[in-house]
Amino acid sequence: MPTCLETTGPHDRFMLRAARLALRGRGETAPNPCVGAVLAKGGEIVAEGWHKAFGGPHAEVECLGDARAHSVDPAGCTLYVTLEPCNHQGKTPPCTKAILDAGLRRVVIGCLDPNPHVAGGGAEALRAAGLEVETGVQEALCQDLIDEFRIWTTTNRPYSILKMASTLDGKIAARGGRPQAVSGPESQADVHKLRAQVQAVIVGGNTFYGDNPELTCRLGEDGLPKGFCQPLAVVVTSTLPKAYTNFNLLRQRPEQVLFWTSEYSAKTPLADELRERGTLIWGLPELRAEQLGASDSLSFHGAFTRLRQEYGCHRTLCEGGGQLALSLARQDLVDEFVLYLAPRVLGDAEGKSLFAGGAVPSMDDTLNFRLAVADSRGDDLKLTYKPRRA
Repeated sequence: MPTCLETTGPHDRFMLRAARLALRGRGETAPNPCVGAVLAKGGEIVAEGWHKAFGGPHAEVECLGDARAHSVDPAGCTLYVTLEPCNHQGKTPPCTKAILDAGLRRVVIGCLDPNPHVAGGGAEALRAAGLEVETGVQEALCQDLIDEFRIWTTTNRPYSILKMASTLDGKIAARGGRPQAVSGPESQADVHKLRAQVQAVIVGGNTFYGDNPELTCRLGEDGLPKGFCQPLAVVVTSTLPKAYTNFNLLRQRPEQVLFWTSEYSAKTPLADELRERGTLIWGLPELRAEQLGASDSLSFHGAFTRLRQEYGCHRTLCEGGGQLALSLARQDLVDEFVLYLAPRVLGDAEGKSLFAGGAVPSMDDTLNFRLAVADSRGDDLKLTYKPRRA
């Protein structure tokens, strides 16, 4: 959920509600952004809407439809929308036309559209038609809502989410690495909601060999988006398994498994045997420690690009471990970091850490994040961070 740390009036309250509505469409609107809208009159919300699915009506149109369904005349209301209304014909007509047709006289916008082909178009079109338009209300919050859209329109890769769970002292596992849950059942259920919103789940080799994961979304049918398919399972490892082993992924769905490995390992007989089962093997170039500021790692940018271009992945979820998490962060491939912080202390310096593999001599060389959302899941804190990029 979005969080508003400081509210100064009804503008903030209405925009916060619109932001919460926007998140209901997350996972189903790609490659469109998730957007929410509310109509307010007399200090009260009288209609709501959000963009529910790609190709469907936008948030403003849904909100106006909700007003009609409740016999509310939009002409006397103020429209609050998290993203600048579109002013171009796409899969749906321009939202500016719907706003003008409804007789609205005032529109409050969270943030402007970052798409360079339409920047400023909607707000300026409404002003030119005589409407009162205010922009920048809860702007940082609304920009966070469209981070995915910004990645999709300015890069050729998916939006990359890193998810981890740790104790209060930053440990994701005890020193033996034995698979044990760190977070509570509410957090674990929440992870399956995340998996329902992505097209690929990524883990490191230690997680694959130690935990024998399934990497599937196990929500009931009511909790799954329309047309849901299980996410592709991506395993990052320099040591490929034998093709006919009892790992859940290879036993249950070998055709939905992708190994990211070294270019050398991708050319071995083990790789060929896996390919015969339908499993994908991608050999990635290697980065040396001095290039990365951490232990040696594969270079992931090309692989992320292929996921989007060849498999239509708009959103990926990495579930660790620590070395993979650090490598992705060092390569600027963490767009969102979701941390489930359990109220537990391991107290063992040799326990497995959230991020591992670096040799950094100074705090001046830290990777910096900012807190975007603070929430709870049962006894755990759910903390969502964004990279503090220049």
